[in-house]
Amino acid sequence: QVQLVESGGGLVQAGGSLRLSCAASGRTFSSYAMGWFRQTPGKEREFVAAISLGGVRIYYLDSVKGRFTISRDNAKNTVYLQMNSLKPEDTAVYYCAAGRVPLTGVRDYDYWGQGTQVTVSS
Repeated sequence: QVQLVESGGGLVQAGGSLRLSCAASGRTFSSYAMGWFRQTPGKEREFVAAISLGGVRIYYLDSVKGRFTISRDNAKNTVYLQMNSLKPEDTAVYYCAAGRVPLTGVRDYDYWGQGTQVTVSS
């Protein structure tokens, strides 16, 4: 089993930035692809970004391209999501996930954190 803990969420004004972190423990972190998802009340969990084991393959939701950057530090067992130029529609609970490959579906991932709230005000 892999345990994931997100941090770095908070309240920010539109146009501002936040950096989310996800610390992993348990199994070898470098053996997993990592993803970031987000969810708002009444909606299904939405793919945001994913990164392969070595960080070579990276994928983003179209609406966050150019604004968000996913990265990982395998030595620190941590994956990051740098979020710039935040918009109110980015408001959600953000979750990190670990899986075998960097796919975009919720069901493609095996382990999940408990989430961190990101709120973007106008």
